[in-house]
Amino acid sequence: MPAFKQDNKWNIVDYRPEFKDGVIDLILTIQNIEAGLDISIEQQPDLLAIESNYLKTGGGFWVAVDESADVIGSIGLQRETEAVAVLKKFFVKDGYRGAGVAAGLFDKLLAFADQKGVKTIILDTPSVASRSHAFYRKKGFRQIDKSEAPIVYDYPDRDSLLFCLDL
Repeated sequence: MPAFKQDNKWNIVDYRPEFKDGVIDLILTIQNIEAGLDISIEQQPDLLAIESNYLKTGGGFWVAVDESADVIGSIGLQRETEAVAVLKKFFVKDGYRGAGVAAGLFDKLLAFADQKGVKTIILDTPSVASRSHAFYRKKGFRQIDKSEAPIVYDYPDRDSLLFCLDL
């Protein structure tokens, strides 16, 4: 178990297979119970094979864990080209929102992207997720039309907004 920051009861760690069930539970709970999006695990096959969909393709995946090693947050970076990556599976458990977990996950992703030479990050987020939109805008993302995306990009939620960040 990694050392925890003194002021936090959580830490950000690299994804490991033992976190798989916790990541899936976190994401499906937020998507379907909290947001009512009705997105199945079958529509997100990347969650069933995080290693091959993120890590082995030059991307990364990180989790926030509490002191009991329970997953309380997740974020992934999926490489599409040498210069373009997609931010995916960015979720924070209710009760930990506003406590710096999202900022910690995002900072970890940005440092990795910078180290790997990523120049553009895109993401999609449900149109109803206004709190997420505010976070992304604060971090420098701008909303774009699908036609402006630097890659061909499909996503499971038909009612999403697309954002882009140039590094």
